[in-house]
Amino acid sequence: MTDYTAIAEDYIAAWNETDADARKALVEAAFTSDATYRDPIMAGDGYGGIDALIAGVHGQFPGFRFKLKGKADGFGDNIRFSWGLGPDGAEAVIEGSDFATLKDHRLSAITGFLDKVPG
Repeated sequence: MTDYTAIAEDYIAAWNETDADARKALVEAAFTSDATYRDPIMAGDGYGGIDALIAGVHGQFPGFRFKLKGKADGFGDNIRFSWGLGPDGAEAVIEGSDFATLKDHRLSAITGFLDKVPG
C-alpha cells in the first residue's frame, strides 16, 4: 500500500533543505532520475533541474518554509497534495496544489498549480 502522505512529506523536505549536499540526497530519494516538474512560472527536469528550481526558490524567498496542508490524497500511481510557503510560524504567502504521477513510489511527473500568489 502506498503511503501518499509520506511521499508528500519527502517532497516538502526536499523543498525545505537549504544545504546543497543534503538537498541533493533528498531530491534523489523523493524523485525519479527522469522526473519532470512544471508549474505556471518554472520547469525543471531530472535531479539537477529540480534541485536548481529548489535553490532558486531559496534565493528568492530566504527563510521561507514549505508546509504540507492537510494530508496527501492518491490512488494507484497518482498523488495530489496542497502546500503553503511563508516565513516560519507565519501565515503562508504563497499556496499551491501539486498533482503527480509516481514510479516505484517516487515522484515522476509533477504539475504544480498556484492557488494563492501575492499581488
